[in-house]
Amino acid sequence: MTDAVNTYPGERLGMPQTGTGSIARPGRRIGALLIDYLAATIIATGFLGYDQFALPSEAGLTQFAPMAVFAVLQILFIPTAGGSPGHRILGMRIVRLGGGWVGLWRPIVRTLLLVVVIPAVIWDADQRGLHDKATDLVLIRA
Repeated sequence: MTDAVNTYPGERLGMPQTGTGSIARPGRRIGALLIDYLAATIIATGFLGYDQFALPSEAGLTQFAPMAVFAVLQILFIPTAGGSPGHRILGMRIVRLGGGWVGLWRPIVRTLLLVVVIPAVIWDADQRGLHDKATDLVLIRA
């Protein structure tokens, strides 16, 4: 038995090549990440005393405020809105591969792996990061 060759990302998952329901491409993903992290930085600056120009020795624990806000945004918005604010603004959503609600534990595990960074930058042939594969999720175009 031979492995099927994918001609486009998501083909072996039964997803269309382009348009609604197709795998979200890297440009959109990176754009959404930038939007989410910018929003988290603004919130951390306005409400948590984060100072992006402070030296690490002066910042204390507030240096982690943007990442904490980013994680909270991901964990809250994925199960309720189908994706983070950046995902939704750029026309994407996160779905469970087999269908159904993503639940509560998947966004938590996905976000923890995303914050570690390495699982998010290792992709398979379907352009799914290890953080999505581990949680059986996929980021698609809405």
